[in-house]
Parts: sequence; C-alpha cells; structure tokens
Amino acid sequence: METRSLQVFLSVADTLNFSRSGDALHMSVSAVSRTVQRLEDELGQRLLERDKRSVRLTREGAAFREYARQALAEWQQVKRQLGSDRELAGEVSLFCSVTASYRVLSPLLEAFRISHPAVEIMLHTGDQADGISRILDGQDDVAVSGRPQQLPDRLEFLPLRDSPMRFCMPAADCAVRQQLQAGDPQSAEFDWSEIPFIIPERGVTHDMLEDWFRLLGFRPRIYAQVAGHEAIVAMVGLGLGVGIAPELVVEASGMTDRVDYLEVAAPLPALTIGLCSLRQRLSNPLVKSLWDVAEQTYGGAV
Repeated sequence: METRSLQVFLSVADTLNFSRSGDALHMSVSAVSRTVQRLEDELGQRLLERDKRSVRLTREGAAFREYARQALAEWQQVKRQLGSDRELAGEVSLFCSVTASYRVLSPLLEAFRISHPAVEIMLHTGDQADGISRILDGQDDVAVSGRPQQLPDRLEFLPLRDSPMRFCMPAADCAVRQQLQAGDPQSAEFDWSEIPFIIPERGVTHDMLEDWFRLLGFRPRIYAQVAGHEAIVAMVGLGLGVGIAPELVVEASGMTDRVDYLEVAAPLPALTIGLCSLRQRLSNPLVKSLWDVAEQTYGGAV
C-alpha cells in the first residue's frame, strides 16, 4: 500500500469531493477515483459511498481514515529518524489570493507539511496583483503570483501551472449581453468602444488587458476598476460589464452559471502562475525547502 494512495484517500475523506481533491492533488478526477478504487479492492471493503450528488465515508472508511493518518505520521517519523538528525524548524511567510490558496497551494502545502512538519507556514491572503510588490518590499518570503512580462532582476520565479485567461460576459439577458450579441466579438471589425469593462486595478492581468486595448486600437469604456479577479467575475455575473479572469478563478467562483466565456478576435495569452521570491531569500534553508517541494510537487507542469 503506497503512501501516495493514502494521501489521495485522506484528501477525498476530508473534502468528500473527487473534483476538489483532484485539483488539490494536481490529479485528474479519474486518477483520484482509480486510486480509491484500488484501495477498496485491496482492502475488500467499500470506503466511500458515492452517488451523483454526494460522497460519504462508510463506517469502514472512517476507520481506515484513522489508520491512514497514523500510518503516514509514523512513516514520516521513520524517515526523519533515518535521515538527518537536524530537522528544519521555523516560519515561512507566504502570500496568495484566496483562490490560489486551495487551487494552487493545496498540493504543495500538503507535501511540505509531510516533508517538513516543524516548519510553520504563515499564510497571508489578498489580491494576487499585490504578490510581487509584497516580495520586493520584503513583507513576505514567498508569494503566488502571475508571471509579469518583465521580471524584476532581484526576483526568482518558479512556474507551477498555466490557466487560460477568459473574457467573461453575463449569462443572463441584459443590456451588456444584448450589446455583444448585436455584433460579432470574434471579428476584428467589432466595435468595443461602447461595451462597459470591469478591469483589474493593477498587476499582471491589468497590463495584459491594457496591451489588448492597444492592439485593437480603441479606448475602453471602463465601468469599474476592482481588486481581485473574484470581484470581477461577481460583477460580470450581475450584468454590469465584461471582464477578464483566469479560468481557474471562474471555475472556483461559484458563478459558472452566471457568466459565459466570450470568444474574441485576439485571445489573451494564458497566465503562468507560480512562486516568486527574492533571490537572496532562497539562501534561507526554510524558504529553499518550500521552493524545492513546490518544484517536486508540480514537476515541470508548465
């Protein structure tokens, strides 16, 4: 019985959601399901009750969860005893958006806790657009951020995953949707000048959208500038305008039934999401250990 299988089962036992565990573990839903199925076959017991709407632990599943937790803890203790007597201990300050905390960080932090249980992660959340500035100002050791076109010389950036950037429009019938449907947004001749836009206040995606406005050669009608892609998706869902957001934010927003993706003539490039840190901070063993676990966890996914 592999430790990875136990980790997968524990994730599903905690979330009771195969899709959410797949995102957290950087695995497909089918791979998560197969892993649990192999455990059930090996044990000869049903660990989870599944139907189209819910997942529940069986009595056997609840008992196995306790075993899995204890087995993983004992395995890590043995690894530490057989390895170096000097265990890393201390604190790393980490900044990310709320969405990134469970869409990007979850598998990383799970692996990090197992590898370095004595290192404490101090997590700060906010607008991902602030990540790089917080690192440059020395407020945090590491941040999850989109990769800017020009990376400051003092920074190191570790790519973890890409997310397509999506133009979003209201799903409900409203003035904004009617304006868009009156023409063809995929045509280079479409008149965008009267379409209200909800745009990021700052950051990588703000610059990306500004480049798009210049490419199409029009001055946008800006309805609002807001902090955070989550807020942009919510405002689009309310019918207030068109906005952009990484696909992973839209999917995590709970607003997928309120917004539709909008195909345009010149799609935006995908957003590369990763860790950034001051180059000099990576000489700190605690920060470097988190960096190394992230690299191992995502394994060149981008």
